Amino acid sequence: MARSASPLYQQIYTLVRQIPPGSVMTYGSIGKQLGCTARTVGFAMAALPPGSDVPWQRVINSQGKVSPRRDGEGNLLQRDLLVAEGVQFDAAGRVDLQRFG
Repeated sequence: MARSASPLYQQIYTLVRQIPPGSVMTYGSIGKQLGCTARTVGFAMAALPPGSDVPWQRVINSQGKVSPRRDGEGNLLQRDLLVAEGVQFDAAGRVDLQRFG
């Protein structure tokens, strides 16, 4: 984790670390718990350095989908990591938030 991470980002990372393998949370639900916006949670996830111990892949959007990434391939990696943890996607690329949330 970056040493310069803001206290809010630190809170976000602490909460994301508590998501167990095979489960997901949405950007919005994390934001709601911490009193910030879903966008802020997204910025915090994007700010993680490579090799971070924060399981960023477990944070998805409110539609139950993996959000596109700037690099164009991070979303493929995210889906692969989630599938490896046992998270299932339907034909439309959505995760059942009732089951895995």
